Amino acid sequence: MILFRHDPIGVSFEDNTDEYDPEAGTILPRMSRCASADEVRHVVFEEFQKWFTPEVAGDEMRYDSIAKELWTLWQKGRSNSPIGERTN
Repeated sequence: MILFRHDPIGVSFEDNTDEYDPEAGTILPRMSRCASADEVRHVVFEEFQKWFTPEVAGDEMRYDSIAKELWTLWQKGRSNSPIGERTN
């Protein structure tokens, strides 16, 4: 999982791989309204502020690499989806 691997707030250890599942559950539904990695970064940042605190969440740029990776996977998923295919 991307959030676990990047561990932006330092809570993951090798045996708690589900640590960021709740946050992922609130980030992913919001991604459908995002049009860029920058928008994803803002969503991830907002969710971490809600789940933890603004102080613990830190600076929004802390989530930049997470957002870029999420956006890339999101785009790949959309292009592989039958809904995303063109029909001519």
